[in-house]
Amino acid sequence: MPYPKLPDLNRLVRDIGLYTQLQHEYGATGLEPPLAEAEKALQRALHRIRARPIDKALAAREPNSLAAIQALRPKGPRKLWPKFDAARYEERMPGAFLGRMAGCTLGAPVEFWSIVDMEKWAQEIGDAFPPRDYWSSIPNPHKLRYSFSRNDAYTRPKMNGVPVDDDITYTLLGLLIVEDFGPDFSVADVGKAWLKYLPYACTAEDVALKNLKKGIPALRAGEIENPYCEWIGADIRSDPWGYLAAGWPEKAAALAYHDACISHRRQGIYGEMFFAATIAAACAIDDPIEALKIGLTEIPKDCALAKAVKWALSAAPKIGNYKQAREAMEKKFAGMHGVHTLNNACLTIWGLAIGAKDFTRVIGETVAMGMDNDCTAATAGSIAGAALGLKNIPPHWHEKFNNTVHSYLIGHPKFEIDDLRRRFAAQARRVYGE
Repeated sequence: MPYPKLPDLNRLVRDIGLYTQLQHEYGATGLEPPLAEAEKALQRALHRIRARPIDKALAAREPNSLAAIQALRPKGPRKLWPKFDAARYEERMPGAFLGRMAGCTLGAPVEFWSIVDMEKWAQEIGDAFPPRDYWSSIPNPHKLRYSFSRNDAYTRPKMNGVPVDDDITYTLLGLLIVEDFGPDFSVADVGKAWLKYLPYACTAEDVALKNLKKGIPALRAGEIENPYCEWIGADIRSDPWGYLAAGWPEKAAALAYHDACISHRRQGIYGEMFFAATIAAACAIDDPIEALKIGLTEIPKDCALAKAVKWALSAAPKIGNYKQAREAMEKKFAGMHGVHTLNNACLTIWGLAIGAKDFTRVIGETVAMGMDNDCTAATAGSIAGAALGLKNIPPHWHEKFNNTVHSYLIGHPKFEIDDLRRRFAAQARRVYGE
């Protein structure tokens, strides 16, 4: 369904500010009343927009409670490993984890760059495009991301450990949640962990974190003043649940649900559940596309995300490269915000379909598609890495990680990768009841 055509409100607000300054400089008085009038008019418009009734039939097909979500799922395998498979886990989970780190680190310094800008930059510095290795250099090398890692820490020459990113931080936070509260953690426990470990957040997570600090219960933290509740923020938090419930898609989706609903609703929740189930399935089977199909069985069969995923899978044979992927996505989701769950999920799917069993091509093509490409490449890398196993990921993607992951979590500036692998395995056994 096409979005309503939006007036250029940003330009109007900008011009009101600029002309107010100009008129003041020219000695005009009485500027406060029209400014107050404009503010009230915008507030009234916002109130009226938010008060419009939503489609109740659609809402019934897209519930927010776990029981209702599970009642609307199609048939699925639910569980692929009858018990925890330690040998398979040791083969697949490291590939998923390092695959996620690689995809995120490749996409992070060019997050939201246009395709043209990425192509021109690659040509200028002599790098392949789509990339087949980390960038050899990046603009503004001294600029800090998340107040921690310099831009050049994401490049081949300067990399020393996995640099900081929010996608990676939430993967680590998922492990801490289960270590602190056990595999039966609640949404309230997630809230406690966020207050303990998160110094700041973005978009929906920022809203939820601020609401938690105001004393709003975790179950309601994502409902209040949150226009970002269907964006990609929960989607990027899916991976730890896939690692902790490897081979058990239903459990991975349930764990993801309790994490997602602190900040998201509807497609936002389903995005985290879908990709968590997909990663769990990819740890047990060899085909990422089949894993995606299993992931679909853990979300409502008629929700918008399910429809988008089915469309992306059906279109995949005709999508041969990053340009075709971006063009198809923009045509299908014209007007949708670039950080939404749906459009980015389709790009992730096409990156996996184009790359197939070539890990380098999976994350390279996904990054080349642009949009929220550190998120999409991280998820694609996680799924591909799980399906392929660490032995099939070229060493150049992880050799400069140097057994280290950097983090902005409170009290946890650095993790050892070997230790993380052991800790995830220990908690996965707990999830399986062992």
